[in-house]
Amino acid sequence: MNVEDVKLGLKENRNQFVLLVIVNGFVGGMVGLERSVLPQIAEAEFHIAAKTAILSFIMVFGIVKAITNYFAGTFAGKLGRKNLLIAGWLVGIPIPFILMFAQSWNLIIAANILLGINQGLTWSSTVIMKIDLVGEKDRGLATGLNEFAGYIAVAIVAFVTGMVAAGYGLRPYPFYIGIVISVAGLLFSWFLVKDTRHHVAKDISSNKTPRLKNVFWETTLLNKNLGSVTQAGIINNLNDGMVWGLFPMFLAEKHFSLSDIGIVTAVYPAVWGIGQLFTGKMSDHVCKKSMLFWGMFLQGIALLLFVLASTFSEYIILAAILGWGTAMVYPTFLATVAENTNPHDRAKSVGVFRLWRDLGYAVGAILTGIIADSLGMDASVIVVGILTIASSLVIEKRMHCRTHAPKLTDWIFRWAKVKR
Repeated sequence: MNVEDVKLGLKENRNQFVLLVIVNGFVGGMVGLERSVLPQIAEAEFHIAAKTAILSFIMVFGIVKAITNYFAGTFAGKLGRKNLLIAGWLVGIPIPFILMFAQSWNLIIAANILLGINQGLTWSSTVIMKIDLVGEKDRGLATGLNEFAGYIAVAIVAFVTGMVAAGYGLRPYPFYIGIVISVAGLLFSWFLVKDTRHHVAKDISSNKTPRLKNVFWETTLLNKNLGSVTQAGIINNLNDGMVWGLFPMFLAEKHFSLSDIGIVTAVYPAVWGIGQLFTGKMSDHVCKKSMLFWGMFLQGIALLLFVLASTFSEYIILAAILGWGTAMVYPTFLATVAENTNPHDRAKSVGVFRLWRDLGYAVGAILTGIIADSLGMDASVIVVGILTIASSLVIEKRMHCRTHAPKLTDWIFRWAKVKR
């Protein structure tokens, strides 16, 4: 294929794009396997009481995924996106078997090492490939669809595993779906997905964004837009790690059933996932700074209100608000990184951002575990809520819009006026 023959755009590449959306659904499903039941397994089968010890599986997952993200971004151009995707699925095959039959918590930790590698390679590959395919104008939509597929799958599998665990026990039945997911992901990626290197070459030929002098440090801190996105990514995944690890125990302490816990823990990623169908496209038309500020601010408020809630319906509403706030920022993170980088630097910059973002899981597991063990789970939720609001203020102070797109509030008022 000649570069001249390549066309960028969602419509022009819809078949491969849809295929990558399906594959990322499988990727998200692998995380959903653990979302509802693993903290319960830690307490019920391995008799682990300390919250810090229970959250160790999230800490390990976050560190390994973060490091893998970095190398996936660094080597995406050298080894090819498709090869990284296939490698990620090969690593994922043993995970459900280990979760089903592990006789020690150390084996559960080992499964999460593999899960971190699997997620780092597969999720990075699919999102970078989608950005490659669509070009400049639909990046927000592309990342929104990618994250929608992943997180709606997290929600569905979390809900299903919670229901299966409530009816048939914590192991092995909830993890059977993981075998199907991992095999399907590997087969789709190996035989159907095509590499996007020609689309990258096409984008390079027309892109005017200047190169970064030092991709790692400018993405991490020095570039005001990229650095603001990176710190928000860390805090976002810090609070997601807390929700993943502590909320099942938090709700169990309030005497909710396994099925109720499964519903609450599924609502959050469900709204997060479905919401990105809308927020991804919104970020193509609204100032990305505004999207990020309001998304992080909403998350922080929802977390602070969690400690005041008491009824099942209140937790459902707050989980939905938390999910919507996360939906506002998640596709916007990646679209902002893409907007502020030259195609030469983009995969590596995405890898650096995802390195720091997913280290938030590890920071969240350590921080919230220590606070929960010493001061209680309410204190842990409050601290993370405050940090999330502080992150939104950093965005408001440091970022600027690269386009003339309206702020979110102005865009909403214009939209409402047109509808009237």
